Amino acid sequence: MRIKKTNIGNFLSTPDIISLLNLSFGFISIMLAINGYIRFSTIAIICAIIFDSVDGWVARKLGRNDEHGFGRNIDSLSDVVSFGVAPGILLYSVCRINTPEFIYISVIVSLFIIITGVLRLTRYNVIADYLDFKGFIGLPIPATAMLISTFLLTGILHINSNIAILVLLSLMIVSSALMISNIRYPKFNNIKIIIIALILILLVIIPIPIFLQGVDVPAAILFILTLIFAAKLFK
Repeated sequence: MRIKKTNIGNFLSTPDIISLLNLSFGFISIMLAINGYIRFSTIAIICAIIFDSVDGWVARKLGRNDEHGFGRNIDSLSDVVSFGVAPGILLYSVCRINTPEFIYISVIVSLFIIITGVLRLTRYNVIADYLDFKGFIGLPIPATAMLISTFLLTGILHINSNIAILVLLSLMIVSSALMISNIRYPKFNNIKIIIIALILILLVIIPIPIFLQGVDVPAAILFILTLIFAAKLFK
């Protein structure tokens, strides 16, 4: 099939604008992390996750026919920035500021996040139309971004930075490996958990200070929920 009209207006749709908002918050997160604004960088990633969740819903509501795959590609490219590069830069920046002794390890782990993220998204684009179930092969890349963001937002890093960074580095290695695994993850449709997660996200973003022993409670619950999903404990 030949494409005669190549101007961007023939491809760009409302869901793509939302995907670009995802991309924009990913870029903002990178800039914030580079300048040491760790909390705001993590919040920007969470905002990107929200827009990434919304674009597909909007596309379905509008009945979009993405016959050329423009929407799928712009979504994946945005995800690479927001959930691959941004978490990688965030991890590096956190180690540079708090534990310089781990900086070289953080570079390797950050690169591993980006590479596995790209591999995971590319594989998904290749196999999406041929899957025999409605779900994902490998851990969805936003879950990895949510893990690092909520972990840092809990405030655990300030309790014992060395141990916290080692845990975070290990967590990112496992999470990245899960992204390129052959494990099947179902699409999460538990409405009650989704509503609870949205409330927790709002509490984290606003923020409303709810701390217990120096730990941000809403962020900790979000982290645990994401960890449970990654471990496939939700049914």
